[in-house]
Amino acid sequence: MNRREYLKTVALGAMATPTLLRRLTRVEVAGTFTSSWDRWPDVRWAGPHVWANRLQDWRIRDGAVECTEFGANRTLHCLTHRLSDDDGAFEASVEVDVPDAAATQGQYVGWRVGAQGPYEDYRSAAVFGEGLDLGMTMNGRLIVGDTEGADRFAPESVHTLRLQAQPGAQGYQLSLEAQAEDGTILSRVQVDDRSADTLVGTVALVSHRPPGDGSSVEGPAVRFRNWTMQGAKLLEDPEAAFGPVCFAQYTLHRETLKLTAQLAPVEQIDGARAVLEVQRDGAWAAVAESAVDPLARIARFRVEDWAADRAVPYRVRLILPLRDGRQDFLYHGTIAREPGPDDPVRLAVFSCNADHGFPDADVVRHVQKHEPDAAVFLGDQFYEGTGGFGVQRSPVDDAALDMLHKWYMFGWSYRDLFRDIPAAVIPDDHDVYHGNVWGEGGADAPVEEGGWGYDSQDAGGYKMAPTWVNVVQRVQTSHLPDPHDPTPVKQGIGVYYTDWLYGGVSFAILEDRKFKSPPKEILPEEAEVVNGFITNPEFDITDYDTPPEANLLGERQQSFLADWAEDWSGGAQMKAVLSQTNFASVHTLPEGATSDQMVPDLPLPEPGEYVEGDAPVVDMDTNGWPPNRRDAALRRLRSCRAFHIAGDQHLATTVRYGIEDFDDAGFAFTGPALNNIWPRRWWPSPEEKQKPLSDADNPPAYTGSFFDGFDNRITVHAAANPHRTGRTPSILYDRMTGYGIVTFDTARREIQIECWPRYADPSDGPEGQYDGWPMTVTQADGDGREPAAYLPALDIRGLDEPVVQVIDDASGEPLYTVRRDESTVRPAVFREEGTYTVRLGDGARWLRTLESIDPLPPGEQATRVVEVSPGASD
Repeated sequence: MNRREYLKTVALGAMATPTLLRRLTRVEVAGTFTSSWDRWPDVRWAGPHVWANRLQDWRIRDGAVECTEFGANRTLHCLTHRLSDDDGAFEASVEVDVPDAAATQGQYVGWRVGAQGPYEDYRSAAVFGEGLDLGMTMNGRLIVGDTEGADRFAPESVHTLRLQAQPGAQGYQLSLEAQAEDGTILSRVQVDDRSADTLVGTVALVSHRPPGDGSSVEGPAVRFRNWTMQGAKLLEDPEAAFGPVCFAQYTLHRETLKLTAQLAPVEQIDGARAVLEVQRDGAWAAVAESAVDPLARIARFRVEDWAADRAVPYRVRLILPLRDGRQDFLYHGTIAREPGPDDPVRLAVFSCNADHGFPDADVVRHVQKHEPDAAVFLGDQFYEGTGGFGVQRSPVDDAALDMLHKWYMFGWSYRDLFRDIPAAVIPDDHDVYHGNVWGEGGADAPVEEGGWGYDSQDAGGYKMAPTWVNVVQRVQTSHLPDPHDPTPVKQGIGVYYTDWLYGGVSFAILEDRKFKSPPKEILPEEAEVVNGFITNPEFDITDYDTPPEANLLGERQQSFLADWAEDWSGGAQMKAVLSQTNFASVHTLPEGATSDQMVPDLPLPEPGEYVEGDAPVVDMDTNGWPPNRRDAALRRLRSCRAFHIAGDQHLATTVRYGIEDFDDAGFAFTGPALNNIWPRRWWPSPEEKQKPLSDADNPPAYTGSFFDGFDNRITVHAAANPHRTGRTPSILYDRMTGYGIVTFDTARREIQIECWPRYADPSDGPEGQYDGWPMTVTQADGDGREPAAYLPALDIRGLDEPVVQVIDDASGEPLYTVRRDESTVRPAVFREEGTYTVRLGDGARWLRTLESIDPLPPGEQATRVVEVSPGASD
């Protein structure tokens, strides 16, 4: 069964958005199509009315479109016009120019008609559509599917291909002609009684050379111009055009708006510029302007002093001087009103977006019903195989276009989610064409010696060129708030770790991978590390003391976390951390496994079945390694009671971290994958459970407190283990795909965690979530340490919602820094001896310091009145 047949088993319409449904009813009128390549200057793009497979293989040059690659299945799908299921006539023509292609006789060029993808969506057809191919071969024959014409001709003598489709009693009659420049018919072939289903779907130009044809031909494979289509069967949908403003992402942070518009490859057009306009009082006004980034193909806008108390419509205006004059292209959205002090902040959480659910319209439809205030995409926005062509690694410009082809698919799927709300996007390993990446501070992975596989990857650093890595980071992160410290790392690779304050929630955005040490270079040689796994079963990682030079977040990010944990300015009420992966290895494999390569082939249990014989995995791609650095990071999170949100694992979990003891740190939610082929699982032996959950009746056996593969303490409250659902396609639904909704109620100091299957309609009720969700934790749950003693209670006067910091005088380290919503505070400490310093402030500055405070003896209570003057400053 091929890809299309396999995925087509989804019920028709199951993936359609309301927008698409409106389009399908709106476009039931006949239309005509005429290509406009003659209007465009030379660009490495084929225009807004078509989708190119692959992006880098098609370009406009001298008023025509060229396929520059002699490869298999190169197609150019018309987006704005498609064939309906009505019994109308249809005709098309296109001028062709082929080189002397005697060395590549297997090639053919022409059309693909009636292309349909795995899902009932024109975008699916444009990327994965299969249909009836017809045209001319390079040995001089016309073909309609498997039918070949009898007449031979010289391919270079053909000027125009013409197609006519006429309905009849038994189906369609298809007639294809090859004409010379003077109109002479060089060849003609006719096929009768073709099924009407053949002519339903998109229409594409095609250039195909069979795989395995090793011949080499210089120059373009084919040039097309003056493509026309018409007939009652042809439906028009002008809103389906994609680009040249493809989508936009923005954040709002401390009255600064940063918006990045993703453009098509129009950087070659002299005078191209982009303008950000906003609508106020019914009128549009320009507020920022940008040139076009020549590799990332983005326009970046920054607006200071943004008033966030109301929603403001925006539009990106791209001004392009075309051959026949200037044309402006518009993309519309809304800068949302920032949630106020009494408003919960509802965050949609996504990660791991393989392409077998593309265009993911069900996800968009369901998430929109939650009306999120913001969205976060936590890595693997695409995978190397996205789009069906693998990757192109060089030269840099072609590799950038290869990446953009995949990135455009991401935006094409989800742009209506983040068109009108802010979004944080952070790249992970697959976004930079790695299976796993240990960035080693931006080092250069030795691909010249080790190739593109594990040998180079395990040595640490980035396999792709630093210029290309920076392009990936610009397209995904340039709309984030400014980096905490913009100093580049090795090879000039940029950084983006930063904080983002929105709706009273202060987010720390981390880069898990960039500074991390490669485990193969840290652990002894006898560990035999491959892809972050210890393949020597005799080596026990829990008996090994990790050396201090092993890095996780790096000193720079640890310092950033320390600063961020103490920064409650701007009215911050709660803290949360966004990262690519979690600080534990929360998955299992059959005992004795020394690799996770078996994961896609592991049998899926039936609902209610418990998988036996698994053991926690020693996976050093997680932030469970190095354990000492993991603990240091968690102490920073605990010191401000931060909640943690992560992606990467393809296994949705809610866990509570432990450092010295179980449950002495905060909670983390790892969201489910949007699409994945690596369904991880958590089936620990119940005998290994250290203690059960105390807050649930008859909890599943896989919940409770466990040691992970590194002996890190974790308490699992919920896990969406893969199992057979009976839904099709199973590759989409049995792997527990979906998304998360995390709601921060800053007034109540509570966090609600929701975990939704992608198939579930949230309007049907919360019972549609994965088992174990929804669940609610409090801000106070971010620090689970048991107090050993208390300082005298402080009756704080003159300061509303004070920020309280307690410092252990012996170490000089803050024990915690939190905002309180009450005026009387009883500071807890975790040693009965010693003295402590308490600082009080409004979040932006410290206003009062109380030094050398002794803990109270057990059972004793005392209260101290503390006057704080808002005008004072320590």
